[in-house]
Amino acid sequence: MNKLFAASLLAAGMAFGSAAQAAPELLNVSYDVMRDFYKDYNAAFQKHWQAEHKEDVTLKMSFGGSSKQARSVIDGLPADVITMNMATDINSLADNGGLVPKDWVTRLPNNSAPFTSATVFIVRKGNPKALKDWNDLVKDGVEVVVPNPKTSGNGRYTYLSAWGYTLKNGGDEAAAKKFVGQVFSHVPVLDTGGRGATTTFMTNHIGDVLVTFENEAEMIAREFGRDQFEVVYPSVSAEAEPPVSVVDKVVDKKGTRALAEDYLKYLWSPEGQEIAAANYLRPRDPNVLAKYTDRFPKVDFLNIEKTFGAWPDIQKTHFIDGGVFDQIYPGK
Repeated sequence: MNKLFAASLLAAGMAFGSAAQAAPELLNVSYDVMRDFYKDYNAAFQKHWQAEHKEDVTLKMSFGGSSKQARSVIDGLPADVITMNMATDINSLADNGGLVPKDWVTRLPNNSAPFTSATVFIVRKGNPKALKDWNDLVKDGVEVVVPNPKTSGNGRYTYLSAWGYTLKNGGDEAAAKKFVGQVFSHVPVLDTGGRGATTTFMTNHIGDVLVTFENEAEMIAREFGRDQFEVVYPSVSAEAEPPVSVVDKVVDKKGTRALAEDYLKYLWSPEGQEIAAANYLRPRDPNVLAKYTDRFPKVDFLNIEKTFGAWPDIQKTHFIDGGVFDQIYPGK
């Protein structure tokens, strides 16, 4: 009996030791152009968690077109957190299965968006087509590379920026619809996400201009060299506010809520904001932003909700099947 009891204690001790050694694990489902940022941020957060909790943490990432990524989570990909580039993709988790609450956007500061970004033009070295603003994209012979607005937040911000440009210059909704249709008539191929569009432009050498976020320009520079392209800031840009959220149904099932919440809150920490700036994402912290005026030129930002209305309404009007984008895209 004593031997059996001792063996049971040993087995229990070994099981406890194994459980104690297993690092907690978190899956962040994100979008294409955030690879470099989360590579840096995850390393910093692991050190932060180790210092605070005296344990290691395993951080896993999944990248793709933002709407496609959100769909994967709805379909069962067990994301502890979701870090998208627009609210519609996280709203879809509330609308499909109640994976997050309807008021998820109120749980963190700044509409749950720890940084912002502008839309820019990446043009060939020397800017041979002299592309400086949105109206230049509809010139004869200009090919525009941009991902699909129905699967990519990057594409949606491009679409809304072009629409807003028309309104800002005195056009009405009908003129905006016509102009955006003209822009997309110059798009030779619609990739599903931002990185696919970058590959089309930089590796396959298709197109005269890649429309993307300013932080993607820095990623392209690191990967392909700064002498391969130039960055042009158009006169108007929809302000991208990439939001983040815990996926409640997943963390409550896995028991990872505390880890997931700390992972997202740390994005607003001084270190998280510095890492954002280093990766050409505009930090929310005014003190950090003030240190990097050289890389963040002043931009005439369009506030999305003030210009176009609430995100659910934007989605229903423009990007659902049969919406305005389907009506104007010549490939339909």
